Amino acid sequence: MKFRELSVPGAWEVTPVIHGDARGAFLEAYKADAFTDVVGHALDLRQVNTSVSAAGVIRGVHFADVPPSQAKYVTCLAGAILDVVVDIRVGSPTFGRWDTVLLDDVDRRAVYLSEGLGHAFCSLEDGTTVQYLCSAQFAPAREHGVHPLDPDLGITWPTYDRQGRPLTPQLSTKDDEAPSLAEALAAGRLPRYDEVTAFVATLATSTT
Repeated sequence: MKFRELSVPGAWEVTPVIHGDARGAFLEAYKADAFTDVVGHALDLRQVNTSVSAAGVIRGVHFADVPPSQAKYVTCLAGAILDVVVDIRVGSPTFGRWDTVLLDDVDRRAVYLSEGLGHAFCSLEDGTTVQYLCSAQFAPAREHGVHPLDPDLGITWPTYDRQGRPLTPQLSTKDDEAPSLAEALAAGRLPRYDEVTAFVATLATSTT
């Protein structure tokens, strides 16, 4: 299992070793010791979510209030997504930056994004199934979003699916009505970098 930190600090791409033969394949999708060695604390698993999406569906950009926020370990069980991590932490040196990882049922990579970061993805195939290991349970009152097509954020979304067919973006009503990054900032909805850093430090302390 190999970890690579993304250009958004606090997020990692995780590449497993896949053992395959005539029967199929086996891999370790998550390993607590390896995760803790890299991230600095254990994943406090509180909820597991699964979504199934048609090609072109965009989910996000989602985030939650800190504390406790909701860190996510994201894998694609079937199909493919372009997974996107966005730095929405006010005061962060990389505020507004985003990075992407292709998650699919071939390489079986995962993405871990720590507390305070924004998350989104675009489905590249009908029936794409995504699983999220979450560090906190869903709480609607502290869940927020930023519009994924915000031109100032400038995420480069895929225009074709895995078969080379044009994609038509599909958003939920909630995501389509989400504010821009600038509007969320002005409304005071975004997490502060110093508060996020202090909270994450308590997680590392609790594991020692």
